[in-house]
Order: sequence, then structure tokens, then C-alpha cells
Amino acid sequence: MTEQTSEQTENRTQPGFNGMWVDPAHDPRGTDEPPVGEKATLRQYLDHYRMTFEMKCEGLTPEQLATRSVPPSTMSLLGLVRHLAKVEHHWFRRVLEGQGDLPHLYDTEEDPNLDFSGAVGTEACVADAWESWRREVAHAREVYERYDDLGERFVPGEPWQVRGVVVHMIEEYARHCGHVDLLRECVDGRTGQ
Repeated sequence: MTEQTSEQTENRTQPGFNGMWVDPAHDPRGTDEPPVGEKATLRQYLDHYRMTFEMKCEGLTPEQLATRSVPPSTMSLLGLVRHLAKVEHHWFRRVLEGQGDLPHLYDTEEDPNLDFSGAVGTEACVADAWESWRREVAHAREVYERYDDLGERFVPGEPWQVRGVVVHMIEEYARHCGHVDLLRECVDGRTGQ
């Protein structure tokens, strides 16, 4: 086990936040009004996880984002940005919009795990990853708003309903936010909500 630096220890216990990531009074994920109805509830949960993911990756250098903190895994924070862009792209463009002929993001025949293996600590790679993720999240939000009936099957013969895709996305982000917690702690010791 590695020794924690004083900066890492200080980050763990931020005065006034009880060790939380941000001051709860200024947490951008907070909302005073509970969502009403299935569509709003699912949207709020998915957006909460998206925002949590983005917050947990803030303030790091390209090299830190690309750090593979749990060898021999290729997983890194940067790899997760690329992976989640790939997942958003797949489920909302390829599946919900029926554009199955679109090439997968960060995936080639030679390297289907390019989202992780190609996550290198350069400014260009980081900028591309965040641009892709933000573009795909914005597009996914637009697609989701088109549907009033979450049980709708959007493409004839397609087995997925909108509800199933969104619940899957919530599950995907929830799982990866757990990975992000551990990866971030390995990079700089920071923990929190």
C-alpha cells in the first residue's frame, strides 16, 4: 500500500463538507422538487449519475485521467469517459434511432476495447473524449424527449423499449461511478459523495 501525501489526506476530509465532494448546499445535482412520473424520474436519475461521473473526473491532468490505477486492468478515468460516450452513442443513436449501420465509437475490428486501450494522457485525447461524451449526452437527451410512451418500440422488430434503454443506462452509469470512485481515490486520494 502506498503512503498518502498530506494533500491527499486533506482532500479526503474537506473542512465543512464532512468529507463530501462538494458542499451539499451548492451541489449542482441537488433539486428541491422530486420528479413526478416515470419519465421525469428516470431522466433525473440518469442525469444525476452523468453529473456525478463528470464531477468525479474534474481537476485532473491528462496523465492523471489516463492513469490505469488497478493493474493489470486497462480501465482509467479517461477510458471511462470514452467508454460512456461509446455507450451513449450505441444506445441512443444505433438502437433507439435505429442507425445500426453507424460505426461504433472507440471500437475497431482490430481493437474492440479501443475506448480503454486508446485512452492516452494527451490534451488531444482528453479533449476528444470529453467532446464526444458531451455531444452524445446532449443527443441522448434530445432523443429521450421525443418519447411520451416509454414502452414504445422505436424500430419495427427491435426488442428494446425506451424504458429498457434508459434503465440500462442508469445501471451502466451507477456501475461505472463506483469504478470512478476507486480510480479517483487511487489517483489523488480524493473521496466523497
